[in-house]
Amino acid sequence: MTDTNTENGTATVVLLGKTANTVERTAGATTTKGGLKYREREKWGNKFEFILACMAYAIGLGNVWRFPYLCYKNGGGAFFVPYFIFLLFGAIPILFLEVGIGQYYRSGGITVWRQIAPLFSGIGIGTVAISFILNVYYIVVLSWALLYFYSSFSAVLPWSTCGNWWNTDKCWGPTSNGTKPAQTVPSVTEFWENRVLQISPGIDHPDGLQPELAITLLIAWIVCFFCIFKGVKSTGKAVYVTAIFPYVVITALFIRGVTLPGASEGIAFYLTPRFEKILEAQVWMDAGTQIFFSYAIALGCMTALGSYNEFNNNFYHQLFFLTCMNSGTSFYAGFAIFSVLGYMAVEQGLKVEDVAEQGPGLAFIAYPRAVSTMPWSSFWAVMFFTMILMLGLGSQFVGVEGFVTAMVDLFPGYLRYGRRREWFIAGTCVVSYLIGLTMVTRGGMYVFQIFDFYGASGMCLLFYCFWEAFVIGWVYKADRFYDNIEAMIGIRIIPWFRWCWKWFTPAVTVATFTFYLVTHRALKYNKTYEYPAWGIALGWSLAMVSIVMLPISMAYVWWSTPNMPN
Repeated sequence: MTDTNTENGTATVVLLGKTANTVERTAGATTTKGGLKYREREKWGNKFEFILACMAYAIGLGNVWRFPYLCYKNGGGAFFVPYFIFLLFGAIPILFLEVGIGQYYRSGGITVWRQIAPLFSGIGIGTVAISFILNVYYIVVLSWALLYFYSSFSAVLPWSTCGNWWNTDKCWGPTSNGTKPAQTVPSVTEFWENRVLQISPGIDHPDGLQPELAITLLIAWIVCFFCIFKGVKSTGKAVYVTAIFPYVVITALFIRGVTLPGASEGIAFYLTPRFEKILEAQVWMDAGTQIFFSYAIALGCMTALGSYNEFNNNFYHQLFFLTCMNSGTSFYAGFAIFSVLGYMAVEQGLKVEDVAEQGPGLAFIAYPRAVSTMPWSSFWAVMFFTMILMLGLGSQFVGVEGFVTAMVDLFPGYLRYGRRREWFIAGTCVVSYLIGLTMVTRGGMYVFQIFDFYGASGMCLLFYCFWEAFVIGWVYKADRFYDNIEAMIGIRIIPWFRWCWKWFTPAVTVATFTFYLVTHRALKYNKTYEYPAWGIALGWSLAMVSIVMLPISMAYVWWSTPNMPN
């Protein structure tokens, strides 16, 4: 049975039961209307492409540069206790929910919630808004990595020496003998801040574009465009490279790392459990936010990826595989990272905690510094930044595809005609690039940090994870969704998901969200630079852009729908 609404000249088809499979068979076909080709909805070339696309999106830079750091910081092996609790009660139920509704209704992140519960359609708008903000700033990391990648093709790595135009008289090279003297600055830090970022004193000093980063950012967006401009036909082929090749590089780095002197000290520091840490509230907060970031949920993209599946695709088993790969990659990457950090600590006579970093500090300071002391340092630098580029690019272009899918499904009567979809993708890339230019000025790092800390923060993700679980569990009804899943895959899934959608996941997300607000501290750069009041206000405005979408849409639907009490 289908229910078609042609209001405002658009057609929204609600697919119910087995009939959706009949409609699915025609997906990807084209018809001619008014001299323009109208494209029916596409689908993945095969089931493997869907799995790889999910891997490319969910398994990204956070698995490499954030999870290992959080693991050692929060009790080593003991960190896995809160990590797996949040995985079972939070991330997995939401992941299965998002892919399931996308596959059943064959709709993107906005329109699917209109069909499920119109009063809560703001969930889709809010999550897609987070996705857009994330896409704008995440790709800036690739612009940094491209410049490092280019610089790696040198006989002597440029960040390993002093005496360059960007160095100061306080420069100290990592290849120097002995412990770093006081009042000196490592050459790798000066390369990062003075050469790559050319960082200004603060956010109120943009000081013009860093032209090389503007170019590398443009290159990254051009590559992203060509990965997705043909829809899932091109996306499905690109993920074969971006999802698989990083494992080749991680394995090579792992083998090299564990053969270095000091590797065992680094790995021991990474894994040795300190169970007393479990009693600290911050450890649970770090585990919760890492899980929701790592699984790329509450962004609308997993719904979009699921919407290109065959109606009878067994996503249930596929997502269990994805879960193992995602968490397994985080764990595996830790060995590759900390074996090298252990080597660097031994070489410089330092403790592992003195050389360990997270986020950009790991990718652009700590690891490059370690690589510069290895034999064949240029080769290993090229390998490392190839991995960073592949992981980042996979997450980026699949994320943009998720945003584009949501908008095309919102305006199918216009964007599926002719080459309008391609032009829309091009426009999205251009607008995002222009916004991103604010992050490759000499004060751009401060802007980037505001986008990262507020725009796609754990607070925003937790807010929408709660509402997604609540709506499916109580408004749409978990039992009804169980029937939908059974109609697709032919089996009744375990009752665990029903309990999570109704009870456990809302409780976990509310508790973590509350703790996030209670423990919130004002953003600082390098723990010293304090943002001006207008910078903090800009950050909260970015956060609220997505959050207010839900109450605004609820108020609009309530007052505009006939027969609703006013």
